[in-house]
Amino acid sequence: MTQPLLIIAAGGTGGHMFPAQALAEAMLSRGWRVKLSTDARGARYTGAFPEAVEIEVRSSATFARGGALAKLAVPFRIAGGTISSVIRMLRDKPAVVVGFGGYPSIPALAAATILKRPRAIHEQNGVLGRVNEMFAKRVHAIACGTWPTELPEGVQGHDIGNPVRAAILARAGAPYIPPGDYPLSLLVMGGSQGARILSDVVPAAIAALPEQYRQHIRVSHQARPEDEARVVSFYEQAGIDATVQPFFADVPERMAEAQLVITRAGASTVADLSVIGRPSILVPLAAAIRDEQTANARGLVDAGAAILVPEKRLDPESLAEQIQTILDFPEGATQMAHAALATGKPDATQRLVELVEGLTGNEMAAKSTGENFGEQ
Repeated sequence: MTQPLLIIAAGGTGGHMFPAQALAEAMLSRGWRVKLSTDARGARYTGAFPEAVEIEVRSSATFARGGALAKLAVPFRIAGGTISSVIRMLRDKPAVVVGFGGYPSIPALAAATILKRPRAIHEQNGVLGRVNEMFAKRVHAIACGTWPTELPEGVQGHDIGNPVRAAILARAGAPYIPPGDYPLSLLVMGGSQGARILSDVVPAAIAALPEQYRQHIRVSHQARPEDEARVVSFYEQAGIDATVQPFFADVPERMAEAQLVITRAGASTVADLSVIGRPSILVPLAAAIRDEQTANARGLVDAGAAILVPEKRLDPESLAEQIQTILDFPEGATQMAHAALATGKPDATQRLVELVEGLTGNEMAAKSTGENFGEQ
């Protein structure tokens, strides 16, 4: 019997690619074939995908970047990618197509819509991204990573949670070592789009801490490549033990070892924090048009697991106070870690797997009734 084929469409950022990777890992273990449809930008995140996943790089584009000529070319590039996807799907006959957002997911989802293949989208944030909003009424199911998620009128979502990679699950509920008179680990992550302001503010905030903390702190700081040298230089001059890199391949280990995480509130990062269980200071990305990162942070903040700092209020002095507040109270920090863990959904991947496999029955139902399940 031929193995069923799942096509995963995702790209753009790690926020889209990490849950896509989690689904790919799970579906392969259940005997499915998996193909990933992405673009050149998304392909940068495929290094940790299982080797059995076939990577297809499709032509796509975004209106959010580039000059006038580049934006004029966007519809043509997307159309070319869609035509290519239609041709491949006619040959491959996927059982299900699942999109995780980002412009690179358009060609595969558009092709699946044209060919009436069973299809779903997974939205990581508390607000639908532009592409997922475009397809919200054209898919058979919407899996929501952050609950509640703002959805178009008449559209229902499934409270799934955000799948996390196997490496994160391997450290689920790792014991938390509260702050004390010994080496303290701080993890600083800004995401692919929002790292600069954290590189501007966080090192100065840490340097402003009392000597009793600075002498023990070890910092893992993710900085944009163009900021790396100056961040390294600042930490060295301040006498702070710091590892600065544009990307950490071992985030699960560093997060599990951390007493505190200072980060943007990307959906995947929030999910990782809740599954491992760590106190955090969350700085939502102010440039996010729909303010989705504030929505993402709400669960951890309401549970008492995180401190929310709006970007416009982020400065070294106030951030130093927030950091010291957590380090000064080990019991409170431990309570924050436990509260984060209580919000987690480590079974999110299994929930998504069940939803995806359930869609294979919709194909037969659609053929017998002539209905398009995506039309609400």
